[in-house]
Amino acid sequence: MRIAFVGKGGSGKTTLSALFSRHLARSRAPVLAVDGDINQHLAEALGHDGDDLGAPPLGAHVADIKDYLRGANPRIASREAMIKTTPPGRGSRLLRLLGDDELHARHVRRVGDVPLMVTGAFEESDLGVACYHSKLGGVELYLNHLVDGPGEYVVVDMTAGADAFASGLFTRFDVTFLVAEPTRKGVSVYRQYRDHAREFGIRIAVIGNKVTGEDDLLFLKEHVGDDLLTHLVHSPWVRAAEQGRGEGDLGGLEPHNRHALTILREAVDSHPRDWSALHRHTVEFHLRNARSWANEATGLDLTAQVDPDFVPGPASLG
Repeated sequence: MRIAFVGKGGSGKTTLSALFSRHLARSRAPVLAVDGDINQHLAEALGHDGDDLGAPPLGAHVADIKDYLRGANPRIASREAMIKTTPPGRGSRLLRLLGDDELHARHVRRVGDVPLMVTGAFEESDLGVACYHSKLGGVELYLNHLVDGPGEYVVVDMTAGADAFASGLFTRFDVTFLVAEPTRKGVSVYRQYRDHAREFGIRIAVIGNKVTGEDDLLFLKEHVGDDLLTHLVHSPWVRAAEQGRGEGDLGGLEPHNRHALTILREAVDSHPRDWSALHRHTVEFHLRNARSWANEATGLDLTAQVDPDFVPGPASLG
C-alpha cells in the first residue's frame, strides 16, 4: 500500500511520516519511507544523527533511473524519450518493494529499522533554472514501476501545501493522510486537498495534530467533518526526540498517540489496491503531459508510449 503524508508547512507531516514508518517497521511489516519534501528532514525525524546519510538522492539520478526502468520496452527508445510520467509497458523493468535490484541497492539506506530513500535537497545550482518537481520525477517513476503487494507499505513525506498537486504524483497513492493543526490555516489546506482529491477520486483522510484539548478537537470536527480519521495530542516524547534526548524506542510514545498510529494502519489496510484505477491515472497524466509540452520538447509522439496490452499489477511480473 502506498501512503502520502501532506499538509501545511509546520503541521507535523514529516514527524507523522516518521512515526507511522517506525510503527510499521516495529511490527516487522515491509516498509519503505521516501522523503519527497523540498525540506529534507525525514532522515532526521527517523533518528538519523549526522549530515551524510550515504544514500544517493533520486533527484540526482533520474536519467539513470529512466535507463534502468525502461529496460527492453520497445516503446521507449532512449532515456531522453522517457519523461517522469511514462507508464510501464511490456519489456519495462518492474520493481518489487525492497527487491534485489540495482535501484534499491543504490538508493536505499536504513535509519534504525526503517529503509529510506531521499529525493535530495534543492541545490543552489537549481535556483532560477529548475523546479523541485523535476527532482520528484524519480519518485514518480519509482511508484509507476513498483508492483507492491498486500502488507507492504511505501510511506512518502510529500511537499507542503497544495504543491503536491503540481504533478500527477498525488494520484499514485492508495490513501493520502492530510495532517492538520487545529487552526484556520491548518484546515484551509485541507479544503484545497479535498476539492482536488474529489476531482480524481483520491482517498483522503485527515489526522489532527498538536491537539491540546477538547476545544481543539471540536474545531477540527467542525471544519473537517467526517474526513477526520483520528488525532494526536501534544507529545512530550516527540519533543524530547526532536531535541536529541529521551528514549528512542517507539514504545515510549504516549498511549493515545500509539493508538492513533494503529488507527492509521487499519485505515490503510481496509482499502484494497485498485490496480486498474492506479494505472488509469498514470496513463491519464502521461497523456496530459505529452500533449501539453513533452511531445514538442522531445520531437516525439509520447502518447505512443502507452502500451494498451499492458496488464498492471502482479500479473505483469510474469
